[in-house]
Amino acid sequence: MIRKVFNCILFCLLFLLLPLSAQDKIQEVALAYLHDEAMSPDDYLVAKFRKADIVLLAEDHGVKENLDFVCNLIPKLYENNILLGMEFGAYEDQRRLDSLINAPKYDEQVARELMFNYNTRWAITEYMEIYRAAWKWNRSLPKDARKFRILNISYHYNWQKFSGVRTPENMHEVFPLGNTEDFRCGLLEREVLALGQKILVLTGTPHAFTFYHFPYYDYTSPGYVRYEQNFLGNLLYSKYGAKVVAIALHQPFPNRLNRQPALLSPALGRLEAIMGRMGNKPIGFDLKGTPLGKLDDDSYYSMGYNDFTLADLFDGYIFLKPISGLSSCSIDYKFMDDTNWNEAVSNNPDPDWHPRPQTKEQYWKMITLIPQHYYKIFFLST
Repeated sequence: MIRKVFNCILFCLLFLLLPLSAQDKIQEVALAYLHDEAMSPDDYLVAKFRKADIVLLAEDHGVKENLDFVCNLIPKLYENNILLGMEFGAYEDQRRLDSLINAPKYDEQVARELMFNYNTRWAITEYMEIYRAAWKWNRSLPKDARKFRILNISYHYNWQKFSGVRTPENMHEVFPLGNTEDFRCGLLEREVLALGQKILVLTGTPHAFTFYHFPYYDYTSPGYVRYEQNFLGNLLYSKYGAKVVAIALHQPFPNRLNRQPALLSPALGRLEAIMGRMGNKPIGFDLKGTPLGKLDDDSYYSMGYNDFTLADLFDGYIFLKPISGLSSCSIDYKFMDDTNWNEAVSNNPDPDWHPRPQTKEQYWKMITLIPQHYYKIFFLST
């Protein structure tokens, strides 16, 4: 015990005597910056709309805290006349969604059907709870008051017509209204920008990239890297620039190819180290033009880039909890039953990646892997 205490004291003395590295100095400056500039996550998000019309909120799917945060954000979105857009929802069901969140009584089954229509596997309670939160808020308003609105930004896909091979002809059958990124961009232009409105869009991280171009290995490209420029955020940013902002919810980053573990803490763990020194309190902060944005990152996102930092990824960041403290979402076991089993099989998304279930037991096993998967990767990434 005495030896351990001595070693600990010796380490601390050596640490104090050794010169700080450039990144260590950045951490100290970043800490001072946060003490002065950090905001609560909800105030930070709303503040982005002073200059932006669209804020893309990048989420790692299936994290309870992220979705609870969005639910609790609804009153402030309403007060600032900001819509909420959701990747998980089809525009064909927009009128039914409007009716649900403005009805005298909330109907859980309608919420299930709306989510099932978009994705037959998305039996995740917390996404549907966003509908309930919107309904509760609207019920609290005066009868003649403007009501809060959720906008579905996707459409119905026809996975029944998938023949097993991803060719242009086959995928046109699956996605008859075009690729998801072009469709979502066009919908936001028509339903939001053209009407002079503002919207917070909850979407998976890759769809939220704006100025950042996601890298792929490509034999014919310079440096063997090709950069994607056609995700939703890329398309919007190319047209509207600073009117479109990307904010990330705290999440693990994918590691570089052939490296372990599969997921990494952002900025080589330095971001969470800074958050720990802030008491791990929930905060929102800018990356662009700040010390936080100067933190190096060596994740997959840095592939093909030189001197890659967090500011190369997003405009801003929201920290709710350390990765190890994030929770998996829950499963709604009433999502699928005898009435929709056949469609759950035939319209199973991405059947070349996730084979169509042959039994209901297989279906539920596949569904429960979603939150279990996130629990495991969060645990292993710490």
